Amino acid sequence: MAGISLVGLGASPLSPSPLSSSSSSSFRRSLIGFRRLCRQKSPLLNSESVVISRREKTSLAISATVAADKTAAYGGDEVLEVAEIKERSRKWLWRGSYSINYFVQPPINGGDSGGGDSSACRNIKTLAQDQMVYAVDLLGFGSSDKPAGFAYTMETWAELLSDFLNEVVQEPAVLVGNSVGSLACVVCASESSQPRPLVKGLVLLNCSGGMNNKAIVDDWRIKLLLPLLWLIDFILKQRAIASAIFERVKQRESLRNVLLSVYGCKESVDDTLVEIIREPADAEGALDAFVSIVTGPPGPSPVQLMPKIKVPILLLWGDQDPFTPLDGPVGKYFTSLSTEDPNVTLFVLEGVGHCPHDDRPRLVHEKLLPWLSHLQST
Repeated sequence: MAGISLVGLGASPLSPSPLSSSSSSSFRRSLIGFRRLCRQKSPLLNSESVVISRREKTSLAISATVAADKTAAYGGDEVLEVAEIKERSRKWLWRGSYSINYFVQPPINGGDSGGGDSSACRNIKTLAQDQMVYAVDLLGFGSSDKPAGFAYTMETWAELLSDFLNEVVQEPAVLVGNSVGSLACVVCASESSQPRPLVKGLVLLNCSGGMNNKAIVDDWRIKLLLPLLWLIDFILKQRAIASAIFERVKQRESLRNVLLSVYGCKESVDDTLVEIIREPADAEGALDAFVSIVTGPPGPSPVQLMPKIKVPILLLWGDQDPFTPLDGPVGKYFTSLSTEDPNVTLFVLEGVGHCPHDDRPRLVHEKLLPWLSHLQST
């Protein structure tokens, strides 16, 4: 059987991601995006990225922007403890300059475990029953480097994913992402090289329309807020003001309130989750990453990129997402795409918010595992 890798990217409610909700204010969305950034210790299965591969060389790579610690700790029937994930973390030097944190979980039915920090606590062991799982913190997230003055872009994260597949996974992969992590997977897949593409499939959870709010310019709600978005950009580029805002947003109660607003299952918002999101925000370079992501270019739209992708795609969407709602432009596009393209499958998850894999992981596993099994058998 040809090898298949699963790479997942996700985003926590702290990372600045494009929001197309009608209820939250643009400023509040930016703060929520920041919180997602803090939480992003590891990939999908909570953000930064996770990769899964089978013993017979079948791999899954999952990338996300939510701290890996939490996701792994709640992996459905079996979970990894946060401390274990931290102890087993590995480092990969990207382009000779940047230390990228990642976690490796060999198949549960055999083999030793590798290390890494990821928000895949709730997902890793469930996904690793038959395949290897890699969870990767994107540059600027979790325990990966946050270089001062770095200009973060969607294209940069996609390049990092592509290099990770080539240098670390070294076999075809399924990319799994949440929010901005989903978009990074889409960008990576759209540029996957031939004749031996390393991206064999995509799993997108509540995919965002861009790196920040400025991406959703075709939504009348965002058009009305554009002047405010520009003002926020200007304010955040004043370091003293940005630092004060950042410090306020990092407060535990602020984080908890934002998380409660984007999670359908309120019980998932516990002290562990809050600390996972908060910890990376204290790292050197976290403020620069926050400002760069919120004020930078939104990057390419998934609407522009999806026609270039020919691999099977699974869409999982929480129906209570205030950031990228199904009735927003991105949600409507993907809903329509699933009815027109036989390669695209959509499942709407009831009672689920913006981070399905961490909000209600078992609902995600019910749809994801059969889809992966079918993909690997074809």
